[in-house]
Amino acid sequence: MSVIEDALRKSSAQQRPRSNFVASGWGSRVTAAPAPEVQSRHFRAAATDPEIIERNHVLLGVSDVAVARAYKILRTRVLHRLAANSWRSVGITGTTVGEGKSLTAINLALALAQEVNTWVFLVDLDLQRSQVGSYLGMNVDFGLTDYLTGQCELDQCVYDIGVRRLAVIPNVRRAENSSEFLTSPRMGEFVQTLTDESPRRVIVFDMPPLLASDDVLAFGPRADSHLLVVSQGHTARRTMANCKEMLAEMNVIGVVLNRSTEHNDSPYY
Repeated sequence: MSVIEDALRKSSAQQRPRSNFVASGWGSRVTAAPAPEVQSRHFRAAATDPEIIERNHVLLGVSDVAVARAYKILRTRVLHRLAANSWRSVGITGTTVGEGKSLTAINLALALAQEVNTWVFLVDLDLQRSQVGSYLGMNVDFGLTDYLTGQCELDQCVYDIGVRRLAVIPNVRRAENSSEFLTSPRMGEFVQTLTDESPRRVIVFDMPPLLASDDVLAFGPRADSHLLVVSQGHTARRTMANCKEMLAEMNVIGVVLNRSTEHNDSPYY
């Protein structure tokens, strides 16, 4: 049974959804000893808003042990799949709006950056309904659309938000012809530059929902792999089946089930 078929089975139970995302205190944790210092390029500093982060259930403001553990498990599984195939990037998409794909992309990027040997780019590719910057409470001048339209250089839209090993490329202006931008030569140069960055980074793309536009189909071949985010009580079986067909020619490494009614409150496994 494929991961999508398994998610189809789980999503058929139409029970009242329960959110797994409970706020505050990601910083209060014990971390591994730091790795030897690795030199990396310095990016523009950008402040984030702790109140907005907590309100949006971003891991930086989450104290729920089960939530943090779930993202660490997701991180480890993603890293294993990427390493097994010599892949560098993963696109995060959903079926429709409201399934939590942007939050999943942000929190996966944060969990990846917490791993001492992993450097990360988080890129907002949802050019029509961008959420990464607003979820983090960023207030910046330039974003990805500005780079793609030639209004800024790459260094002007890559930001350091104060999380070690993580750089964020948000989007601050809506792009009407988003699929054309995503297949443009300048986008190809953008992806190649991120891929060539030293130290080597995992690239997490927050992509639009599959059924909202043709953006995922247009950009999909540029990403090495994809994660599909679905929501229990929200994602219909027929919608899942349609998305399975659309993703058939892409490397789908898993399905993330949000708002599951199955909740583990144990402090350990």
